[in-house]
Amino acid sequence: MSEFIDNRARRIHSLKVIVKQLHEGVSPEQVRGELTDIVKHASAAEVAAMEQQLLADGVSVQQIRSMCDLHAQVVKDLLRNQQTPDVPPGHPADTFHQENLALQGTLGKLRAAIEKLAEIHDAAPFTSLLNDAKRAANDLMDVEKHYARKENLLFSCLERHGINGPSRVMWARDDEARAALKALHEALFAPHASAADVVQATEEAAERVHYCVGGMIDKEENILLPMSLQTLTEDEWGEIWQQSPPYGWCLVEPREGYAPPATVIPPDQLELPRDRSVAFPTGSLTFDQVVALFKTLPVDLTFVDADDRVRFFSETADRVFPRSKVIIGRKVQHCHPPDSVDVVNRILSDFRGGRQDVAQFWINFRGRFVHVRYFAVRGPKREYMGTLEVTQDATPIRALQGERRLLEYDAPPAAQ
Repeated sequence: MSEFIDNRARRIHSLKVIVKQLHEGVSPEQVRGELTDIVKHASAAEVAAMEQQLLADGVSVQQIRSMCDLHAQVVKDLLRNQQTPDVPPGHPADTFHQENLALQGTLGKLRAAIEKLAEIHDAAPFTSLLNDAKRAANDLMDVEKHYARKENLLFSCLERHGINGPSRVMWARDDEARAALKALHEALFAPHASAADVVQATEEAAERVHYCVGGMIDKEENILLPMSLQTLTEDEWGEIWQQSPPYGWCLVEPREGYAPPATVIPPDQLELPRDRSVAFPTGSLTFDQVVALFKTLPVDLTFVDADDRVRFFSETADRVFPRSKVIIGRKVQHCHPPDSVDVVNRILSDFRGGRQDVAQFWINFRGRFVHVRYFAVRGPKREYMGTLEVTQDATPIRALQGERRLLEYDAPPAAQ
């Protein structure tokens, strides 16, 4: 056993040295032979461990991102031949895989339509092909559901095992794919003076989408999913399965056949003393009343404790930003895209140091005007206890005009 561990440690160290060489400008051809000898004995988990070790050694996410494609190009074919453990249809890993197959097919349709656009000049066929490309681009936007489940559910479970390298590096890559898809959508749907302008605007954008989305498919299939199957417990896969529906499915729905283990009781099914009251300085509430109150509030709440870990979020009917229960206990820095972590850390530092008590932002998000506020939560001696995030869809409030002094209901109550 000790020899196995020692060999594994040497492979991880050697992989780390090679990836640093790639980052410093050494060509893949110069290291391919050595890398082949190492990776043919390495698992996907060791490749992930290499990323994590680089992060621990102070290599930034941006540096790893810049070398990631060179590294992936060298190891992709070697890892492709590894045997992926069998999982039943409908298992979360199977669903990720089936979605990747559907995404690959849609990328193929996009490429075929764009290539034919460059060859055709007659108006009718050109318009038809352009519509094909637009349909493919619209379908590819569905990848957001795939990425959201991966980032919020799969990464959360991996982090319980001390594996946070993939989440930090892949999330940054996901954001690049999102930006590429947005640029393609804008190029396809913008008005153009001529067919030549359409082709010129869309060819480069489409290639960028192939590079980003296709590259992420390879990374998931050859590294992330095999490593996750080697690492996560069946109970954790059951959690992912249970909490996936609110995020939705990308292009295809889960297949039938997977039965999650019944060994873990979800938090909302725990037997709690619901008939007892919780005493507050200004009154008391039963457990059921507390739950109903949080669900009724016109704002979304998320509480992060003094150790920067997510401890609670409210479940309102129409949350602005979806939350899943697997983020409970997760470092809040790992719940945000890498590009925004510096801002998160600055807010937490200012709150912890007593320099600030409130931070707020307002953004346009999917047609809604969203107001996001952060409050430092302090004890009786102003000791820092955590941070409360309060998010509100302020669109209807901004639309108010004049006064309303008479009773008038805006909508009937929701169906029971």
